[in-house]
Amino acid sequence: MTRSTPAIAASGLLKRYGGRAAVDHLDLSVLSGQVLALLGPNGAGKSTLTEMVLGLTQPDAGSVQVYGRPPAEAIRRGDVGAMLQQGTLLPDATVRTTLRTLHGLHAHPLPFDDVVALADVGSLLRSPTGKLSGGEAQRVRFAIAIMPDPSLLLLDEPTDGMDVEVRHRFWATMRAVAAGGRTIVFTTHHLDEADAFADRVVVIDRGRVVADGSSADVKQVVGGRQVTFTGPGADYAALPGVVHADRVGDRHTLVCTDSDATLRALLADPDVHAVEVTAPRLEDAFLRLVA
Repeated sequence: MTRSTPAIAASGLLKRYGGRAAVDHLDLSVLSGQVLALLGPNGAGKSTLTEMVLGLTQPDAGSVQVYGRPPAEAIRRGDVGAMLQQGTLLPDATVRTTLRTLHGLHAHPLPFDDVVALADVGSLLRSPTGKLSGGEAQRVRFAIAIMPDPSLLLLDEPTDGMDVEVRHRFWATMRAVAAGGRTIVFTTHHLDEADAFADRVVVIDRGRVVADGSSADVKQVVGGRQVTFTGPGADYAALPGVVHADRVGDRHTLVCTDSDATLRALLADPDVHAVEVTAPRLEDAFLRLVA
């Protein structure tokens, strides 16, 4: 394995269930050391793609390699760690027993105490996994994912169920993990996490890639700044610099290429109130892409 070998190389991946293509001739190359956010609505194909990268599901067509090897081989070597949102934990076993048992199965695991510290599960070791909250169970799943000392981490909704403070601690840990050169691919419905943490954002919809680039690149599908205000039902789309106009009740949102020109025209209307100017958000771009 070298830094020049892609962590994930998927070509023409196709997976059908019945008459529907969950993944539709998808191409994706993830460079070693990259942090990638894989975004998409429910049913977009994210889970199926992840399962094919892990070798849990075989594609109907196309190919996928992990560090130049078949997924099953990469996993046997300990190159891959996975945190699946619905990964089952033995409900009657304690966290310590669960982690100790799995620790002994790996060829070159991280030291046990390092796993516990990285995943912030020290206070949970005596707890039966069946008694854990959703956020606590996620931390245990992360411990299992990082345990083999993998080069590639696949994280499915890693902060689901975590409160705000724990989410912040988790991403601080992930920054340290990424700084060590690991490749990280994660899915999330918290788009602020993708915006803040990912080097690269890939949006898939209906099994196909619909956007791929930095967070700033993806936001460009929305355009320039957004002007939001309260006003009557006029045709604001005709104002200078406006490329798109939305309205919910008496609240309007204008996407502008020249917000200064838009504001000059808009503020001449005495019936316009509560004007706000904001930069486009990743969430805005995501909604536009998958609409």
